[in-house]
Amino acid sequence: MTTLIRAARPWGGELSDVTIVADESGGRISAVEKHDPTRPASQGTTVVEGRGRLLLPSFSDVHVHLDSTRIGLPFREHTGGPGVWAMMMNDRLNWRKAEVPLVDRVRDTLGRMIARGTTRVRSYAQVDVDCRLERFDAVMAAKEHFKDQADVEIIAFPQAGLLREEGSPALLEEALRAGATVMGGIDPCTLDRDPVRHLDIVFGLAEKYQVPVDIHLHEPGELGVFSTDLILERTRALGMQGKVTMSHAYQLGSVNEATTRRLIEAFAELDVSLASVAPGSVGVAGQLPIPLLSEAGVRLGLGQDGQRDYWSPYGNTDMLDRTWQLAFTHGFRQDQLIEHCYAIASIGGASILDPGATRLKGTAHRPGVDVGDPAELLLLEGGTVTSAVMDRGTDRTVLHRGKVVADQLQLL
Repeated sequence: MTTLIRAARPWGGELSDVTIVADESGGRISAVEKHDPTRPASQGTTVVEGRGRLLLPSFSDVHVHLDSTRIGLPFREHTGGPGVWAMMMNDRLNWRKAEVPLVDRVRDTLGRMIARGTTRVRSYAQVDVDCRLERFDAVMAAKEHFKDQADVEIIAFPQAGLLREEGSPALLEEALRAGATVMGGIDPCTLDRDPVRHLDIVFGLAEKYQVPVDIHLHEPGELGVFSTDLILERTRALGMQGKVTMSHAYQLGSVNEATTRRLIEAFAELDVSLASVAPGSVGVAGQLPIPLLSEAGVRLGLGQDGQRDYWSPYGNTDMLDRTWQLAFTHGFRQDQLIEHCYAIASIGGASILDPGATRLKGTAHRPGVDVGDPAELLLLEGGTVTSAVMDRGTDRTVLHRGKVVADQLQLL
């Protein structure tokens, strides 16, 4: 199969015709040529009209909680209390009472994400003594439903910790046996209050099932740095370079400049990646600087986090909105830095899902639409990439593995 995208502008450059051919991975770009309005399409070629739109790599949402979504449901009063445990208990008390069954909510939310341009996803699935594998099963069902429209990884996630409730580690292991491909962890000090035992379980299960690790870290300041150093120590000792992601971690830059640089150098040395959700007022001043992370070669991705759920009313399935939020919360105004936020939301996340994929090499690097690149693509209206991030238009066409899977915010 061959697909021709006619008259599109890769990363806002000159008008081009882009050819995609099928291969064992599903589809790759085979040619990027100056647009020729008389160019014929060979027999059997699918033609996609670019209409002068931007051609960009599609989004990679690498931090989303599909299992808690209330997208499409009426707004409800926010009833959560402060802190992770109080918020988790609020979720536990309410998630079964939603107007629509969980499996339908998860499937609808993932479908909306794909329709808006996300074709690569890493979702958390809460596993604990209350829900057991029910929430994991709902995410797994959505993954299977959309297997031809997006690639989805599922994290076995101990939202309630691993030590507070008896039987939690066994349930996490059951999820890994059932198809989870990432082992999760969360706040080793403040939630479980025993970072050594917590991380022993997380890394022990990851090593046993040969899966990567993704750890939520909300812990502040020096305490967050302490937990991070323990994670780095295990990464080095177990030879898990390239297999560990720190999510949130929005206070690691709050201690002092020397600590910030030390951590960035350690992330680069051990190939530990970071996943941001572009937090608002909480933690903005303490985030690790994006330009320094990029300069050091640290992989950084972006995600929606929860979406209009029992934790927060924010989130709307649109990674273009979250890209705007990443630029806004960091105070970026220069085009290069705003475009870099788009690169983080697409190629940056893709390199977290596949450490062997193309990595961003600096704030001016714009990969993803060159010959040899996977055909995970988004056609998007806009005069420039920056204007597209600011305007967040709806004229979009989404390609996964070289095939159109959504157009005008509708799944095909």
